[in-house]
Amino acid sequence: MAASAADSPAPAAASASAVSGPAKGELTRTTHLTLAAATEAAQAAVDAAEKENQRVSVAVVDRNGNTLVTLRGDGAGPQSYESAERKAFTAVSWNAPTSELAKRLEQAPNLKDIPGTLFLGGGAPVTAQGAPVAGIGVAGAPSGDLDEKFARAGVAALGR
Repeated sequence: MAASAADSPAPAAASASAVSGPAKGELTRTTHLTLAAATEAAQAAVDAAEKENQRVSVAVVDRNGNTLVTLRGDGAGPQSYESAERKAFTAVSWNAPTSELAKRLEQAPNLKDIPGTLFLGGGAPVTAQGAPVAGIGVAGAPSGDLDEKFARAGVAALGR
């Protein structure tokens, strides 16, 4: 598994060191992002934003949309915290970047009515073995494209 989302809006995979799950041969298998990996990804996203003088908040949610980590960068707006969580939730729910999902609103405008979602650029899924295991959401930059760029930097940090 390798993460590569720095320049591509396509979903990326988390590295084996960032993902854990039951041993081979068990009846069921679940894969999840570790807390350490979620923290590393969130910090990488904040660092990427700071390099471009952007003030953002970052959220990492697990496969079920539960928040694992949130970081509010210095000077990030008060609305950015919740927006980052909702973008992360949206990205993992559909296993797609939120910029792509926003385009789907043209055909299905009531998607935006699903509680907890936010169909704006800035969310990126994290996958392992082809399945979504987490979402990273970033909010606070002047555009969704920048937010998503920083979210992809968080995903990329998992691909050592």
